[in-house]
Amino acid sequence: MRIAVFGVGGVGGYFGWRLARSGEDVVFIARGENLQALRNNGLTVETLDGESFTLPVRATDDSRAVGPVDAVLMGVKAWQVPEAAPALRPLMGPETFVVPFQNGVEAPSQLAAVLGTEHVFGGLCYIVSYLVEPGRIRHAGLEPYVAFGELDNQLTRRAQMLQEAFTRAGVRVEIPPDIHAPMWEKFLFIATLSGLAAVARAPVGIIRSIPETRAILKELIDEVVAVARARRIDLKEDAAAVTMAVVDRLPAESTTSMQRDIMEGRPSELESQCGAVVRLGREVGQDAPLNSFIYGSLLPQEMRARQ
Repeated sequence: MRIAVFGVGGVGGYFGWRLARSGEDVVFIARGENLQALRNNGLTVETLDGESFTLPVRATDDSRAVGPVDAVLMGVKAWQVPEAAPALRPLMGPETFVVPFQNGVEAPSQLAAVLGTEHVFGGLCYIVSYLVEPGRIRHAGLEPYVAFGELDNQLTRRAQMLQEAFTRAGVRVEIPPDIHAPMWEKFLFIATLSGLAAVARAPVGIIRSIPETRAILKELIDEVVAVARARRIDLKEDAAAVTMAVVDRLPAESTTSMQRDIMEGRPSELESQCGAVVRLGREVGQDAPLNSFIYGSLLPQEMRARQ
């Protein structure tokens, strides 16, 4: 497949590296120092076992120079999606589709508003990885996993082709029968843990081991479950328990990308995670008071970072 990775951070860069290493035709669309490092030195990934592998890659900052591709992996931050979406137009052919790997559940609708629903999948991934420096990514935790599918949940050949590409790359991959449910299941995990960890300024091992913060996390998750059910998302009955099990399997030192951004004074995905819980709940008359408190507590720092 001809695949474009738009946004070469910890997620897009890692999965693009895996696909390119297995022989797929991958082009990386980046900017600034990251683009220069990719051009000069290739893309390096540090693996969980401490090894480093460098791969020469094709990189550009101009999607017009790339032209139509089969698939686009969207790797920018969630808050950058609306601004970045128009730059994807030159990559679109009749059957091209975009897989958003952003944290949150709103990226598909934001992309569809610009590109058309027929060009957008639902998608999610599980991995702890981040950009150590330009052109260098560290895989810090979790077995890499991706899931995606058509927004109407039809099983299409183009979805199967990308699934086969990830399988060849050795990445665990699924096309769920209903892509919206697992997107919300990840949302239960990432929005709640990110918000609480950012307020507590602590890694997941501390959050889950202190009874008081563990109880807060459970309540945050229960609120998001209620919002999802109010929006007619078909979550499994044990979704909250499964989410806590995911939290308990994370390496103790793990932090979330939103948490790191907030702690380091950078713009973050606060609106796409904690803010989205509050906003999506209010749309259907479902309050989430503890999530609202977390969101409001972090908002001043977010506003300062964006200024």
